Amino acid sequence: MMLQIDPKNLLIQKTLTETIFPEGDSGSPKSLDRIISDFDYTNYHISTLPDNKDLLLISLYLKCWTDLAQYGVEKYLSTKYAPFSEYLTVLTGNDIETSFNFSMVLNLENLNSLGSEEVKLAIIDELALLKRNAMASAFEKAFARYDELAATYADSNTYSEEVQAELQKEQVLVINYRESDESIYIKPSFDRVTVVFLTIFQDETDKIFGKVFLQEFVDARRRSVQTAPQVLYSHKDPPLDIQSVALSSNDENKGYITFVLFPRHLVKGDRRENCITHVQFFRNYFHYHIKCSKAYMHSRMRLRVKEYLKVLKRAQPEAVDEDGKAIDNRKTASGRRFEVGRV
Repeated sequence: MMLQIDPKNLLIQKTLTETIFPEGDSGSPKSLDRIISDFDYTNYHISTLPDNKDLLLISLYLKCWTDLAQYGVEKYLSTKYAPFSEYLTVLTGNDIETSFNFSMVLNLENLNSLGSEEVKLAIIDELALLKRNAMASAFEKAFARYDELAATYADSNTYSEEVQAELQKEQVLVINYRESDESIYIKPSFDRVTVVFLTIFQDETDKIFGKVFLQEFVDARRRSVQTAPQVLYSHKDPPLDIQSVALSSNDENKGYITFVLFPRHLVKGDRRENCITHVQFFRNYFHYHIKCSKAYMHSRMRLRVKEYLKVLKRAQPEAVDEDGKAIDNRKTASGRRFEVGRV
């Protein structure tokens, strides 16, 4: 059974819930200074300001922030959190916390006095999705470009050489979300958006498990889930769509996983949002299940070894001589020993 990783950061959700909905007598707000880590070397810092405990500073650090900045991440996040501007202030420039890429200040006093419980819960959920929202900026730009291309070539012969040549020149969005080791490539077109994950397998066992999982994705689409995105896998060599930005390598541990998103996956609204959420977390989901499978197999192996040891222990004689032969300690009912050769 596949387990879906929650896109929310549960530690952020728990921290904010305890701060906004304190147990017992709330009284004056308490000081808070907490650093939280997430997948892909992501860090958060949640702290109260020294001079005002009613102001909660929330900061985010992403290794791929430089890449996301090219795709308008700051503008996207400002728009995303604009509905909560009465309680949440996005910091810019030098006001951003040192060593972090993005900072916001949550006014707890305004939130507690003016915000309803629904608003408080909505703010907690959106802040717990801060990393997801930051990564979504690149996907939103690619999907917006898809909308433009779909409108441009709606009445054109897309099989003509001129159109195909123009589409080949389309920009590939690159997110080096784990520095130079692993990346996400997004290429929009008029009838699809191609998302390619470059992932690195740490050992040979991971590659074997990975191929099994990916084959299951392919087979599931063939069997019953016809509406699922197409999934392709290539080893070492990048797919043709991204060869302009991803160089070929002889690294045996590299693998390229391709998702082809069709118009039915890109419908504006909740479907598009869900698509972004699930696709961007695929790498974590993928490696998480590889590790879980290895842990499960190891536990089964340990259980089997324990059973074998029990069998061997039962077969072990109670006493042996210097040559390793069993000593017959059988006795009669009266306590006398059997003696071999005696009649």
